[in-house]
Amino acid sequence: MARTTDTDLAPHELRILVAVADAGGFSAGAVTLGLTQSAVSRSVRGSERKIGAVLFERGRNGARPTAAGEQAVAHARRVLRLLDVLVAEARGSVRSDAAREPEGPLRIAAFRSSALHLLPAVLQRLRERHPGIEPQVRIVRELGRGTAGEVADGRADLAIATLDGARLPAGLVVHGLFEESYSLVYPAGHPAPRALPLVDWAENCGSYTRAWWGAQDWIPGATIEAEDDGAVLTLVGGGHGMAIMPALSLVGAPDSVEITDLGPKRPTRRVGYVTTPELAGSAVVRALVRELRATSSAV
Repeated sequence: MARTTDTDLAPHELRILVAVADAGGFSAGAVTLGLTQSAVSRSVRGSERKIGAVLFERGRNGARPTAAGEQAVAHARRVLRLLDVLVAEARGSVRSDAAREPEGPLRIAAFRSSALHLLPAVLQRLRERHPGIEPQVRIVRELGRGTAGEVADGRADLAIATLDGARLPAGLVVHGLFEESYSLVYPAGHPAPRALPLVDWAENCGSYTRAWWGAQDWIPGATIEAEDDGAVLTLVGGGHGMAIMPALSLVGAPDSVEITDLGPKRPTRRVGYVTTPELAGSAVVRALVRELRATSSAV
């Protein structure tokens, strides 16, 4: 029989690490878990001793994970989620074939335009086929590690992501769904849209567009920086400038704007999904992937 060792972390220790990180302190984490602050402190010290690294920087304003702590907390979230899936699928395996349906929570991270224009049809099909699945969607800005970082950190089971290979965290399962083209967007009826100032937002330019962008001498620096693509469309429609925008952001664009193709060398970006190796084979993730592939084939 296998025995635990002095370096093994129990599930309750992992939950405490996650609670302290999420709450920003030992006392706040203790309140979340219904424990005393001293019990949480002892548990964290024990985990640090087992791992051999300091996991939290303690201070007057709480506690924040060290670099080692960020890694430990990310792994803790993923392990705890896998334990939840283990229980749900083991229980499901003893049911009859007719009742063996995937069920339980399914955490999805998505950037704004995919959440607005891709996921609704996907989730409708998912609910119709698998009513026991409970989707939980978080909209995450596609900056830095973006939606894929939510998966790597254990906050999401699957992410809809722009597949910029230089930015994706290592060790994830990555699959493309479709190519998304960029277009020129400008106020309806404007006779010289390329002479207008540029309206842009922080998420718009990645490595997939940067080379094309730098080769266009007609595109000025952004005169207006907006928070998201919806604000960009509103500003362009109001006559404040033109924009270069990806296809998903232009679904349902108002009549106040016109959209022009940028030609055969137009920039594109690849949209796909990201999950972890351990969750890729879970019933809830496989069910979502099937609907993603079916829906994105029509994009």
